[in-house]
Amino acid sequence: MAGVVLSVMAHPDDAEFLCAGTLVRLLREHGWQVHIASMTPGDCGSAELSADEISRIRRQEGANSAAIIGGKYHCLEERDLLITYGPETLRKVVHLLREIRPTIVVTHSPSDYMVDHEMTSLITRAACFGAPIPNFFPRNNLRPMDHVPHLYYADPIEGKDIFGKNVAPDFCVDISGVLEVKARMLAAHASQRDWLLKHHGMDKYVETMKQWAAERGKQIGTAAAEGFRQHLGHGYPQTNLLRDLVG
Repeated sequence: MAGVVLSVMAHPDDAEFLCAGTLVRLLREHGWQVHIASMTPGDCGSAELSADEISRIRRQEGANSAAIIGGKYHCLEERDLLITYGPETLRKVVHLLREIRPTIVVTHSPSDYMVDHEMTSLITRAACFGAPIPNFFPRNNLRPMDHVPHLYYADPIEGKDIFGKNVAPDFCVDISGVLEVKARMLAAHASQRDWLLKHHGMDKYVETMKQWAAERGKQIGTAAAEGFRQHLGHGYPQTNLLRDLVG
């Protein structure tokens, strides 16, 4: 089956770190359309450039990354460290869902190292539930979704919750065959190497991603993998479509 997959993450390079390999497999093996959305343009992601300047650069990097696989990038124009659950942010994601009409949505872990990730997770979860409801942010040119999409949480950064405890995935997706494509997508976010080196003390941007993919890969006996958990609350699909397709 061909469908549409949408990742909704906080910042322009988050999808490349956390789920891009799986997006590539859906596209290449099943002909799915791929959309990558970030809540912010990464406006705090520089110690030298102004917020407007780095935002312009990072929007273009997001578009360049998505274009590597023929996908489309969307920026919802919130601001770094200020993503908040509320009517405006929820409306933006609901309208994006109704425009794209994804079968599968991927977002951040509900517990992650920074609040931007956690808020994005919560907003995306609520938007998936609300997007099929006609009276929820109605807009004449956007009909409600036909049903709640399948919702998945990617690994938290370093696989840890806010207390440093390991978060085990429900299942992993083998990305060994597309790891280099994922690496090229991440490398498209060139502005972030310097920022992470200065703020996080983190160099070897792409290599860090590969090391984590290798850690997950060990769990399923492959060279590289990405981990996911499915949202299975009342009203959400109970079949594990992502696992059935590529897990």
